[in-house]
Formats: sequence, structure tokens, C-alpha cells
Amino acid sequence: MSKSIYSVITGTGSYIPTQQIKNDDFLTTEFYEENGSRLNKPNSEITEKFLEITTIAERQYVTDDLLTSDIAYFASLEAIKSANIDMEELDYVILANNFGDTQSNNRVPEHVPALASKVKHKLGIKNPETVAYDLTFGCPGWLQAVIQADYFIKSGDAKKILVIGAEVLSRVSDPHDRDSMLYADGAGAVILEARESDTPIGILAHKTRSDTFSHSGLLHMGKSYNPDYANGHDLFLKMNGRRLYQYALETVPTAIKACLDKSGVDIKDIKKVLIHQANGKMDDAILNRFYGLYDIHDAPEDIMPMTVDTLGNTSVATLPTLLDLILKDKMEKHEIKNGDTVIFASVGAGMNINAVIYKME
Repeated sequence: MSKSIYSVITGTGSYIPTQQIKNDDFLTTEFYEENGSRLNKPNSEITEKFLEITTIAERQYVTDDLLTSDIAYFASLEAIKSANIDMEELDYVILANNFGDTQSNNRVPEHVPALASKVKHKLGIKNPETVAYDLTFGCPGWLQAVIQADYFIKSGDAKKILVIGAEVLSRVSDPHDRDSMLYADGAGAVILEARESDTPIGILAHKTRSDTFSHSGLLHMGKSYNPDYANGHDLFLKMNGRRLYQYALETVPTAIKACLDKSGVDIKDIKKVLIHQANGKMDDAILNRFYGLYDIHDAPEDIMPMTVDTLGNTSVATLPTLLDLILKDKMEKHEIKNGDTVIFASVGAGMNINAVIYKME
């Protein structure tokens, strides 16, 4: 039987920042409505409702001395060590992010040079054939970078690729917007390598969609809700939460189904569903709707590992961090073994959705 080339994850790494920010830390925050009026509710009520809706109890922030490219470098070192490869043999370094490097005292994003170039420099890679570039695709950016890497590998253009997702959302979230409690910082990375196999392994199928015509503004940049904010030129991440929730429930389950059907894998053979951690209750609803499309009314217990309750929404870092924690036995009741088939899925600014069906080697 002839062998085919597949893209296989051979190493993982992550960086979880050290500053733990609990919901109680927002009890003295001045929150404002979108119209600029002060939110007329006690903060204890705001934080309790937030926990009920999102399941987020705490999140992690980077220290003032660190940038997005720094934590991307930390996660990359872990992934390279885990894969036990010579980093000079990497064909690509692809870094998914949306806001570049932002200083603790300056919110203006730095995109030049690309963060991937900075990481390649920090790693000390001298090989000019190691191509480094950034990818901006909202929260699904890391998974989209994995999909691009798969194309490079399947085409024969690459054999080893470092794919990173890193973000420091704490510096682009409005301190006077209650949605700021969603966001956190973090980085995750994987090494993808080409493998010859006569049976399907690694990436089996992928699917992406972009709903820009009527949904491109659900996540956007805007001024602080506080009309007296000190620097009126600063822009922050803004979200239409209600419409985004509705959009995700209507489209993400069908997008995942399209990917799974494309792979030919039976839903009963899926061991884990690794989904972007934006909102715990929303992810639960997406999972149940997805299984409902197959007339399965109760999703299998513990099939969807969750980190959002303690790590918050780290955008592009959520999926690679989640995978790294599971593979390194840092999540109770969750494991992924050789031969297991898992689903990766994400939704975010654009609006963009993607999914990957992956079989462990």
C-alpha cells in the first residue's frame, strides 16, 4: 500500500502568566455603559452575574516587563524541547496574534518587525530558509496557522513548522468595560512535522469560513466607555456580546459538522473536543448543538476539557495551551492517547470559524 504525507504534532509548549487576577479584583473598578453613563449596579452584582454567564472566576496577566513576543518565545522553547528537534531545521515559524507587541505603558501595537521574526531572533535561529511571519485571524488564528502549515507540509514545501499562538489581551481591553473581565494573556505552541503513513494520522481534515458581510463588526476596536478616560486616543477591544453569542450558536456547530463529515470519522469515535475558550456557557451550548446535529441529545461527559474558568479568554493561545496541558498530564480527568481522534474548533473576530479533525500518532 502506498504511503501518504500527513502533518503530525510532535511537540507542544505553553506559557501561563504569573499574575493571577480574580473576579474580586474588579470590585473597585468603575464600569460604564456603551453610551458613557456609569453602570448603575454594585460591582459585586456585576461580577456574580459575569461568573454565572461565563464561568470565568480568574485569569492570568503578564508582568509589566513582558511582551507578546516574549511569552511566544517561552512557549516555543517548550515545544522545541518537547519535539526534540534541531530548531535550525524549521522551515517556517508562524505566529498567530492580533495586536502585536504592546508595552505596559503604551497601548500602541508594534507590528514591525513581525513577532515571528522577533521569536526567531530570540531563539537564535540562523537559517535564512526558516521563513517567519505573523497571521492575524481573530481568535481562530492559531488553528488557521496550523491549517496553513498543513498545506505547506502536504505540498512538500516543508517538513518541520513551529506554529505559535500568543496574545496579551490585558493591554487592549478597556478597564471601564465589564467585558474586560473576559480577557487574559498567554501563549501556546506546537511543532508540526511531516510523517509518511499508510494509514491516516495527524490532520485528517479542516474547514474554515468567514462571515464578513454582516458580522465583521461584532468584534472591533473602539474608545473607552469612560468619557473622561485619560487618553482619548487609545483604542480597545470591543464586542457585541449578545449578537456574537447568537452567531456562534447558529454557525459553529454546523461548521464543525462539515469538517467532521469531510474527514469521514464517525462522531462516536471522537475522544475530545478542544474548542476555543471564550465563554464556558457558550461552549457548552455549542457542544450540545453540535451533537444534536447527529441526533445525540447528550454530549459525552468530560469530552470537552475547559480552562476558561481559571485562565480566561486568551484568544489564539487557548487551543495550543489546552493541548499542552492535557498532553503533559496537567488536567485532571483528561488525557489524549495515541490513536485518539480529537476535534479542534475556534470562532472569533472577522467573524471567522475553523475546525480541524486530528488523529494522534
